[in-house]
Amino acid sequence: MHRYPSPLIALTALVAVAHAGACLAQSADYPLKTVRIIAPFPPGGSVDAVARLLAVRLAESYGQQFVVDNRPGASGTIGMELAANAPADGYTLVVNTIPMVTNPFMFSKVRHDPLRDFAPVSLLTGTASVLVAHPAVTCA
Repeated sequence: MHRYPSPLIALTALVAVAHAGACLAQSADYPLKTVRIIAPFPPGGSVDAVARLLAVRLAESYGQQFVVDNRPGASGTIGMELAANAPADGYTLVVNTIPMVTNPFMFSKVRHDPLRDFAPVSLLTGTASVLVAHPAVTCA
């Protein structure tokens, strides 16, 4: 059975390629100081685990500290707003999941736009999702 990539993965790859030029402009001696990785969910969850694994690998690769900063609350909105308001200098990264793109549709007062305020860097993980409903539920 041949599997095609999901539209979200394809969109992420397209946006990443479109922003690749900005990566080339980064200084050869980056990072010069500690890099903060915001995990907008509580410690111990899947986002936190991925962020901590990433921090260790990046620190090994770049010889600089990468620190995970958990900022949970409001389905990730608190951490995302902190990241959206950080300087766009490459020293604040954020690891997130589905709520990054669904929150603006779920909450009326989200003060960030995932497409305008963030540039994707890398797809870190993937998982399958399934929607299940009782057979009596119908779409009207």
